[in-house]
Amino acid sequence: MEEEEEEEEEAAKATAAVKKKPPEPDEPSAPLKEHINVIFIGHVDAGKSTIGGQIMYLTGMVDKRTLEKYEREAKEKNRETWYLSWALDTNLEEREKGKTVEVGRAYFETERRHFTILDAPGHKSFVPNMIGGASQADIAILVISARRGEFETGFERGGQTREHAMLVKTAGVKHIVVVINKMDDPTVEWSQARYEECKEKLIPFLKKVGFNPKKDLYFIPVSGYTGANLKEPDREICPWYSGPPLIQYLDELQSIDRRTDGPIRVPITDRYKDMGTVALGKLESGTITRGMQLLLMPNKTTVEILALQSDENEVESASPGENLKLRLKGIEEEDIIPGFVLCSPDNVCSTGRVFDAQVVILEHKSIICAGYSCVMHCHACVEEVQFKVLLALVDRKTGKIDQTKGRPRFIKQDNIVIARLEATGLICIETFKDFPQMGRFTLRDEGKTIAVGKVLKLRE
Repeated sequence: MEEEEEEEEEAAKATAAVKKKPPEPDEPSAPLKEHINVIFIGHVDAGKSTIGGQIMYLTGMVDKRTLEKYEREAKEKNRETWYLSWALDTNLEEREKGKTVEVGRAYFETERRHFTILDAPGHKSFVPNMIGGASQADIAILVISARRGEFETGFERGGQTREHAMLVKTAGVKHIVVVINKMDDPTVEWSQARYEECKEKLIPFLKKVGFNPKKDLYFIPVSGYTGANLKEPDREICPWYSGPPLIQYLDELQSIDRRTDGPIRVPITDRYKDMGTVALGKLESGTITRGMQLLLMPNKTTVEILALQSDENEVESASPGENLKLRLKGIEEEDIIPGFVLCSPDNVCSTGRVFDAQVVILEHKSIICAGYSCVMHCHACVEEVQFKVLLALVDRKTGKIDQTKGRPRFIKQDNIVIARLEATGLICIETFKDFPQMGRFTLRDEGKTIAVGKVLKLRE
């Protein structure tokens, strides 16, 4: 069965590729498209996977037959409107529940770009999976349901919309496309007033998280189910929106600044055995090639890259922004932990256990004192940390250290503090100034994101 599916998909991709450009005799491989990772975020039934599935269909990544097969399967399970999201949901548990648990992976291409979709799960208990996805994302698409009642649930306290937006900001996502979905719903019927209402409620919040409404946010009304405003603008049903449809907007976004000449850094997100050791990660900076010798930090193991895959394709070299599978020689799979980082031997990343950081407490019922422990997510690394010393409070208005107050005895929600943190083990970490991707983190406790922070100084 699976092989058939794969063949179907391959065939679909082949036909899609043929449609795109007439074949030339000795054509070298197509010019390299810029790689961009997109993460879909938002509350659990906002329609993230449906939009992802619809985009893959519209860009020719999933053919009609495969989609019809999913539609049949979905009907058997009484999940009719969910068939599009089955193109993204990978394992059976996800299909049965209609929830996306692991961060799904799929990709699509536009004229100028190659996009990898990281489909983030929206359920509260799944947020840690989402953090891993967010740490690899360049752009976030925040999917909001315009359906009456659903928008409110997703956005009020306890809904995922807020938490996801905070997480992607910390993970370094600079741009959010807010897709107001389900505009075709009977309770909405493409009402401009409802669209504006959702927009007005979201802007102040996204602004508070740190997104600039003019530069970093863009709003598009869509229907993931009918596909309206995803690839083609639908002026008939939505005459009041004159902007580009989603796929066109993504294709025309300005390029992301990547450090091709920077030091090699590949934070490892996962690993498995497959005729040897295979590690997965996103190349954050630098360029790597097959056959290269690298150092795996923090345990300083020398490894060799036997083979490189970028989004399922064998490649000889890779540049920043690509999601890679690296077949490694010189290390066993059980000796790699997510959060380890591949570096070049002549420029290794910093490691440490004790560091000073600026921490913003977002949500915490009680006060926090020195001695408090929680879980830190920093790039792909997950480690328990303890607040050793609370050094100073930062004034929210000026962003400078509050000189009038000495060392705080405790901190609470909405405070910004400079604190010394200690991790239980040695971790790969950089200061935010030197390398933002490895210098920002989130802190979680009891299933909630309680704080976000950035590393100011490594102590030991």
